[in-house]
Formats: sequence, structure tokens, C-alpha cells
Amino acid sequence: MAGLCSCEKFLDKDPDNRTTVDTLTEIDALLGSAYPDHMWITLTELMSDNTDDYGRTTYNKTSRFYDQVFAWEDVTESNNESPENIWSTMYKCVTTANYALEALQQLGTEDDPTYKESYAEAYLARAYAHFNLAMIFCMPYTKRTADKELGLPYITRVETEFNPHHERGTLADFYGKIDDDLKKGLALVGDSRYKVPKYHFNTQAAYAFATRFYLYMENYEEAIRCANICLGDAPAALLRDYDYLQTMPSNNDAGYAYVSSEAVCNFLLVSCYSYIRYFMANYTTYNRYSHGSYLASTESVSAANIFGSNSVYRAKVHTYSGSFDRVIFWRVPYLFEYTDPVAGTGYARGIFPVLTADETLLNRAEAQVMLGNYDLACDDLNLWLHNFTTVNTDLTPASIKTFYNNVKYYTWEKPTVKKQLHRDDIGEDGGDKETMLQCVLGFKRIDNLGYGLRWQDLRRYGIKIYRRRMGLDYTPYMVTDEMEVYDPQAGTEADPRWAVQIPYKVRQAGLEANPRNQK
Repeated sequence: MAGLCSCEKFLDKDPDNRTTVDTLTEIDALLGSAYPDHMWITLTELMSDNTDDYGRTTYNKTSRFYDQVFAWEDVTESNNESPENIWSTMYKCVTTANYALEALQQLGTEDDPTYKESYAEAYLARAYAHFNLAMIFCMPYTKRTADKELGLPYITRVETEFNPHHERGTLADFYGKIDDDLKKGLALVGDSRYKVPKYHFNTQAAYAFATRFYLYMENYEEAIRCANICLGDAPAALLRDYDYLQTMPSNNDAGYAYVSSEAVCNFLLVSCYSYIRYFMANYTTYNRYSHGSYLASTESVSAANIFGSNSVYRAKVHTYSGSFDRVIFWRVPYLFEYTDPVAGTGYARGIFPVLTADETLLNRAEAQVMLGNYDLACDDLNLWLHNFTTVNTDLTPASIKTFYNNVKYYTWEKPTVKKQLHRDDIGEDGGDKETMLQCVLGFKRIDNLGYGLRWQDLRRYGIKIYRRRMGLDYTPYMVTDEMEVYDPQAGTEADPRWAVQIPYKVRQAGLEANPRNQK
């Protein structure tokens, strides 16, 4: 396992320090630790087009780690949200799930219905951890390239040998194995075992995960089927209560409400070490990189949009300036784990709703668009729009097409809400499918701000990103880098940096590196 977790520590002891795990109670307790405590949210939010560079001469609070992440460099610095920690925590989750499956099988419970939900959670946790690895360390899945791109080792047993050799295989093969585990988990999933279901793969969380997975795998029919099961007959009743969030008196209060296990919209919550709070609140900490006023007003949450302006939001957007330039929603609570209360030292943490009703609804809308079901997609877009804003009118395929065809495509000098998409399966620019996708991706960008999922949409739709340096007037004055995309008309291939580099210690242990262009 050294090639996967960077060291042999996970081979020397059980994942939860038990000598034996031989009862259902112990297995269920073990599965509680099969969820990541290091996530990619800060990493991918900073890598995306939701962040600009305000420069050392303007705002200078940063670290070498965040400098490397923003610049899409191969990360060498240590951090709780570093690629190395993400890699290790995901494979630790895999090891935990495998240990639980091995214990269940040793108990001879394959055909005992009492144990089925434990099997389901183990399969789903294993699939979820591997999928998270693919979203960070592999190129995006497309049917055009999946059998050519590198996958990752898919681990299905508890490994006991030191530094076993693993081949990466293809991305198509890797996704196929995730699919196998996901199907096994969905066939057995249930909700009877959990005292706090939102911290486990309950039924809604399982089908929300399946919706995202099949959408990314381009299996749109299955994505819609899973979303239908997840959302049921009254999806509007499951969406986030933004009117309630607007009553919160502070960022922290709103953040706690946003991640509450009582919120029906939150299907799966995870508790992780994270500094995303410092980028999504009015802190001067790490103020060099930010979702600032220019970005917000020209292309994201404060830009002129199909629904009008941000004045119609039920929970308003907040703008901060002075010692930083930041435009945010109140979504992320401040949590701190003290290791030394006297000295006041410890770790910043966060609770994150990693699977939600709102994202699932927009994922279903996207899948409907890809199948040409534009009226059905509008049904979901209107549900989201009416819940997020006070707008009462309905969008139609025609109104969406008219709006986006009257908006110019983004350039870094003159940004807009419409960015060029580069896919072989979306038709011509300005067509029905392309304009519908512009709307879906725009809504998803707003819905997911601060939670890192924008990076996946950029990857999947070949949306070019620029690294902009902002001036004293909060406007961009230069581009320092750009992330190239697959564009057959321009004759360009996707920049290999769309896949984060495999951690150094793992490469040193013998696993094949992600390719990089020679400069």
C-alpha cells in the first residue's frame, strides 16, 4: 500500500486501531470512518475561474502552497488540503471499506438481510473515494478519450504486503469498477441503521452520488433515473431554504444553518480539515487570492444574468473591501479543533454538504439537456430559479436561447456570463443545446460557489481558464497563464494540468506520473 498511501502505516494496524472486527456493531462503527477528513474543496476552488490573483503589491497574505495551487503547479508544499493528503485520505477510506467488507464476508453474512445496509455503505464508500480520486488526479472522462487516458489503482482487498506494485490502467476501466461498486451499493442501500443518516450513505445520498457519477460518465439516462429516485415526486420541497438563511444575523450563523443535518437539502455531510473558510468570509487571511468584485460583477454571482440582477436573490450576496476584495455567499461556518487550548493552537475544520438536492436537481437538468429534453430541463431550471430567487416568470428553451445569443462570449479583457464550450456532442454555438448548457452551467456556478465543483464543470466542458493579475483598481491588467482545452478547430489538446499531479512520494514508490508538457 506504500504506493497508494505514501507509507506503510495503513498496513500495520486496522484502520480504526481495533485488533478484530467481528460483530455488526463494530463493523458499522468502522464504516463511520470510511469518509474523507481531507477534501479537495479549497484546492479546486482556487484552481477554478472563481479566483483571481490580487498580487503581492496589493494584498500579500498567502503561502507557497496556495501560490502553487493557483498557478496550477505540481504541488510540493505540505498542507491539510494538499494533493498528498487528499490521496492518502481517499485510499484510507478505501482500506476501511475493504476491511469492513472482509469482516462481513468472514461472518458469512452475504445472504443475511440484516447486514445488507452495511454491505451497501462499504461498497458506496469505496466507490465514492475512488471517484474523488478520479476527479482530482485523472483527466476528465469523455467517451472520446476514456480508453486512452490514465486511470488509477482500484483497490478491492485489504493489502498486507509492503509496497505492492500497481498499474494505473485506463480511465474507462477505472470508471467501470466504480460503476460496479456503485450498483452493488444501490441494490442494498437503506436507512434503518443510522442514528445521524446525513453522515452516512443513506438512500438519498447514494442516489445523489449516482446522479453525479453517471452525469460525469456521460450515461445521461441513468443519471436521470437516479435523480428521479433521489428527488421523488416533490423535489421543490427538498431544495435549500434560502428565505431562512437570509434571517441569519452573521456569516457563521448562516454557515451553521447551511451545513445543518436538519436541512432536508443536505444528503451527505463530511467533516474535514479545511481552510476554505478563509477564502469565503471577511478574513484578511490569505487575501491574495479571491472571488472578488470584478469577477462577481462581470461573470458570476453579481453579473447581469437571465433572471436579472443579484437583487432578486433570496439570500443576498455579500461584498467586502478594504484589506481585501471579496464577494461571497454566507455558506461556510468557522470551526476549529484545538489541540492545545491554552496555547490556542489546532486545526481549522469545516463541515461540508458534499451531496445536496439542489446540485442533484441541476445535474438532472444537465442530463436532460444532453438528451435533447429541453422542456424537462427547463422544469428543473425553473424549480431552482424560483427557489433561489424571487423571480416568478418561467424560463423556456426559446427565452434561454434568445438571452444567451444576445451575450458575447467571454474574453479575459471583456468577461461575460457566457464562456466558450468545447465538446464534440453539444452542436453549434448558439444552438438549442449549447445555449441551454450555458444556462445550466451558469446556475451551477452560482449554486456551488465556494464548494469546488466549478472545476469539474470547467474540465468536462473544455472551458478555458486564465490566471489574471488584478490591479489597484480591482480590474485585471495582465494574464499570467492560461489552461488550454481540447479544440479540434484550433488544433489544440487539453492541457495535462487539468489532472493534478500524483503526489511525489507515491511516484517515488513506483506509480506512473501524470504527463506534463515540456516547457
